[in-house]
Amino acid sequence: MEIKQIKETCIYVKDLDQTQNFYHNLLGLPVIGRKEKRHVFFNAGTSVLLCFIAEATRQETELPPHWATGPAHLAFEVSASQYDSWKQKVSSTEIEIIHEHSWGGGFHSFYFYDPDQHVLEIVPEGMWEYLGAGD
Repeated sequence: MEIKQIKETCIYVKDLDQTQNFYHNLLGLPVIGRKEKRHVFFNAGTSVLLCFIAEATRQETELPPHWATGPAHLAFEVSASQYDSWKQKVSSTEIEIIHEHSWGGGFHSFYFYDPDQHVLEIVPEGMWEYLGAGD
């Protein structure tokens, strides 16, 4: 038995319109569901990004209640050949790149904030395989 992947990642947001504009209009993630005053969901490759209003899910009665406060960290993997294009795409919007890191082996990643101050990162495919090579 093995776990194949993390299928869903959940973050908590304050404004669904602002969240949808950021993740869909600026980053290009397809919207796969929205319920006013509760959530907006996006496809991210084979994963799903769940963006909830914390107070709505905190009061949940059908499913286990869940919520969190404070910034989370998410990394989006892109094709290594598209890394520079993604960096250019992000920097050409109102999104500020707050840090770019060199991981060795020619791998870099860059960081930026979403509207709720979650720390997002763009990583090239193969980076984690390179970083785990010494294990």
